[in-house]
Amino acid sequence: QVQLVESGGGSVQAGGSLKLSCAISGNTFGRCMGWFRQVPGKEREGVATINTRPPATKYAGSVKGRFTVSQDNAKSTFYLEMNSLKPEDTAMYYCASTDWLGIYDTKACDRTFRYWGQGTQVTVSS
Repeated sequence: QVQLVESGGGSVQAGGSLKLSCAISGNTFGRCMGWFRQVPGKEREGVATINTRPPATKYAGSVKGRFTVSQDNAKSTFYLEMNSLKPEDTAMYYCASTDWLGIYDTKACDRTFRYWGQGTQVTVSS
């Protein structure tokens, strides 16, 4: 069973930065990993994904240019660096992963995100 553990959430003022980490009990290389967020009463929103074979990232329009997703296979960890934070970025953030695929797959991030972290709260005040 793959486990994901997030860290790095917190409270910041608008314009500030936070970096979320997600440690995964398995290789990051060979799977698609993603960050999602949810506000109470609203649907979960995809924020960013990172594929590793081939390397590719994708962002929601609302965060493009401000957020950066990355991964470090040696540390079995992937990250979400968030800059120029806005109050509307306030949410519970979740990391997630597909099964380990181990193959070259340009559509890896279209697969089901089967494994999820427990969530970490990000609060941005104006």
